[in-house]
Amino acid sequence: MKYVDLFSGCGGLSLGLERAGFELAVSVEKSEMAAETFYHNLVKRLEEKDEWVNYCMLPIKEQFDKKVITRELEDLLKDNDLMNKLRGMNIDIVVGGPPCQGFSMAGRRDPKDVRNELPWQYLDFVKEINPKAVVIENVVGMSRSFKKNGNEKAPFEQLQEALRNTGEGYIVQPVHVNAVHYGVPEHRPRLMILGLRKDIAEQQGVTSTNKLWSSDFIDTIVDIPRLAPEPTVKADGLRTIRDAIGDLNGDNGVSEKARMFLKDMQDASLWKIKAPIVEGLPNQKPRKHQDVARDRFRLYQYLRNNGLASQVLNIPSQNNEQATKNLLSETYSTAKVPAYSPDGTLLASTKDELIDLTISLKTKKHSQRALHWDKPSPTVVTLPDDYIHPSEPRIFTVREYARLQGFPDAFEFRAKETTGGKKRRVEVPQYSQIGNAVPPLLAYAVGKKFSDILSA
Repeated sequence: MKYVDLFSGCGGLSLGLERAGFELAVSVEKSEMAAETFYHNLVKRLEEKDEWVNYCMLPIKEQFDKKVITRELEDLLKDNDLMNKLRGMNIDIVVGGPPCQGFSMAGRRDPKDVRNELPWQYLDFVKEINPKAVVIENVVGMSRSFKKNGNEKAPFEQLQEALRNTGEGYIVQPVHVNAVHYGVPEHRPRLMILGLRKDIAEQQGVTSTNKLWSSDFIDTIVDIPRLAPEPTVKADGLRTIRDAIGDLNGDNGVSEKARMFLKDMQDASLWKIKAPIVEGLPNQKPRKHQDVARDRFRLYQYLRNNGLASQVLNIPSQNNEQATKNLLSETYSTAKVPAYSPDGTLLASTKDELIDLTISLKTKKHSQRALHWDKPSPTVVTLPDDYIHPSEPRIFTVREYARLQGFPDAFEFRAKETTGGKKRRVEVPQYSQIGNAVPPLLAYAVGKKFSDILSA
């Protein structure tokens, strides 16, 4: 069964589809950084230093033949020869996550609405290729209307309507899925639109509820629509950060649910990864931090252990000195001293010292926090310094970050690790590749569902 991955990123969605038995026809990803990781793992291992630089300079026709196009989707749509080749492949499924924040049915009549172009290009591609199935993935914010009065339907609803009427027509099942229900140690809610071509649906007797279905644990959920991906874990099988990366941090007491997760991460035979396992664990290099940052991370961990919000560090940047000390004194009224961090460092012997330390480490960042060993990760984001390691004064390594998303250890991330400033608008380094990806275990559940339907 053949698939096409549009806006493919580093390949999380494709990785799950490949495990479910699908074979890549072509992917399209304009970011050369993300596409490099995709190509290296899902197409051909990169060996030479300049191999990828030379690849990105190839004409689109040569890139098509090599299965990864580092261009805009529009460039593929305009190439009649390549589109004819795709039509001849009898594509089974088209998947991808086009940016949909500005999508509007009415907006198509406005050629200046740049935000509206990419979802329509995606639908135009579906119309031209006529695949048997379609997956559109995006963030939960798609469900909110962008009109203040709420009169216009949200992009999520408009996309469903548009897909139902694309080409020969599709039956459409909207779903709201959370990665934790599919064995991922991360709370990651996402919206998906799952479509099956009408003629296939009639042959298979597949229908849609036409209502939003939400995932849950398998021992809690009652009804699962025919097109919805089936959850894979029970409530007591909820996987945590300890289950995900405890083995990388000297934790020898691995639980049964951790062993099951680690089998998915360490058994390369489960995944069709082209990059062979190298000596040692790829992407497991700890980030270096200045002393002040490490002290701040230790304080975040202390705050977490004492049930205090990480925003305590914002207080000194918002008030004058005496008001700050009064607020911190009130905040720390129940805090335990002496104050130690998990690595045994003495932070403060008295509450006055704790207040002075907090003032010296003040920050305007509101999103930084130390995560818990025995809870799932919150949604992995593209800014790695938002989350602090549970017990060490550092952020997570790329590999640890990847484990939280459920990327197997044999999957090697390429390009530079991170970036900053204005470059964040255009560059997609390793941490961003992970934060933008679909968790492979969730993608596998989606792929398995469509594989079962299309092979019946």
